[in-house]
Amino acid sequence: METREIPRDEWRSFFDIFSRQHEGWLAKLEVFGQELDVQHEPRELPLKGISLTPTVDKSTAIAIDLGKSAEDHVKHAIIEPAHVWLLRTPEGANAALKIESADKTKTVLRFRSAVLPEFVDGIVDEII
Repeated sequence: METREIPRDEWRSFFDIFSRQHEGWLAKLEVFGQELDVQHEPRELPLKGISLTPTVDKSTAIAIDLGKSAEDHVKHAIIEPAHVWLLRTPEGANAALKIESADKTKTVLRFRSAVLPEFVDGIVDEII
């Protein structure tokens, strides 16, 4: 799998475009802490979006929203993100996002199916 780090100064536009391209795609969320513990959402849910948001102490957070309705909604925030990587299949399809926070916790958003960008609802692959 090819891995590309997204530069910090591109995060906002990257998440805007990525969210439009992948809205509604079924995804699974996994969080790997420093203590070998793994937390994950046990079911696949449709992606609503990913955004860069300020926190109360004026640091940065990345918010991942999954689900169709209030009953199945999951919101996960990565506080003080340090790195964002896009994982692609050998064919060039977006397969997952990996985000690492300052405390080395890793959050992985994996898609059920990887699709080449040119086949995603006519949305142009602007920066990905």
